[in-house]
Amino acid sequence: MEAIRLLLAYAAHCGFKLFQMDVKCAFLNGIIDREVYVAQPPGFENKSFPNHVFKLAKALYVYVDDIIFGSANEDLCADFAKLMTNEFYMSMMGELNFFLGLQIKQTAEGIFIHQEKYAKELVKKFGLDCAKPMRTPMHPNIKLDKDEHGRDVDETRYRGMIGSLMYLTSSRPDIIQSVGVCSRFQSKPKESHFSAVKRIIRYVLGTTNYGLWFPKTDSFQLVDFCDADFAGDRIDRRSTSGMCCFLGKSLIVWSSKKQATVALSTAEAETKHIEVRFHSIREHVQNGNLDIQFVNSEGQLADIFTKPLIEERFCKLRTELGIITSSLFP
Repeated sequence: MEAIRLLLAYAAHCGFKLFQMDVKCAFLNGIIDREVYVAQPPGFENKSFPNHVFKLAKALYVYVDDIIFGSANEDLCADFAKLMTNEFYMSMMGELNFFLGLQIKQTAEGIFIHQEKYAKELVKKFGLDCAKPMRTPMHPNIKLDKDEHGRDVDETRYRGMIGSLMYLTSSRPDIIQSVGVCSRFQSKPKESHFSAVKRIIRYVLGTTNYGLWFPKTDSFQLVDFCDADFAGDRIDRRSTSGMCCFLGKSLIVWSSKKQATVALSTAEAETKHIEVRFHSIREHVQNGNLDIQFVNSEGQLADIFTKPLIEERFCKLRTELGIITSSLFP
């Protein structure tokens, strides 16, 4: 998904029109018209002939899939499509509007990606389509723990909800922190955890048409924000690191992850993401390849990936990340 978002961000920046072609079939165990040899796969070595190779009688698997391509010159796209259809068993699907579950809308001002169809199906699947929508995915004062004395809930259903929400984060970074917190309790979920997940889905219910906006801009500079809370997890007091990466004004990569070790100070919590890469990063700074700057709390966009926020702060950061509603587009 990162590669797809990178391509979309670049296309928006350059004013490319993206198109899609479909490979009509994949070949499993196809006939080979030439000699092909492969090394002995691990675990399937012939002990009598350890240095020999296998000669294939049929193709193991030739995997092909949809192709995305684009250019600022649409005539070149037409020529490329004609060339590909003449050489391979492919068909032109036209302008790119749906790929790997992402709905894509291309305009002269940029590209908008969302999963509205999937979000509506998710809410309906778990029976919350008639529930009251929530304004944020997680209450700012919530502190989830193991809740060992709480009432057990269906593990299969709970895991299904988490898995479905994780797929939605392909275009909805605003829910990744709350989904990540709830995913920590998949082994023995309790009623309190189940209520937290339902709140996320109720938030999705009110924001099904939200997605990521990649605007057409002159700047294509790589900018990354990193942040961490301090000892935010109630169980082991580990901190949560959050990061988001922009190309120009297009958000292409984000993460929210609990740190592997316990930080004894806020400084350790803020820099734990560097780990053994510290010296490499320092060299890049000295060589002028990187410019590291302090960002105050008000301008720290990665704050949304480290902890639950109050509604005003959450909505402000959501907008600054480029998460907007599809109703803005005709």
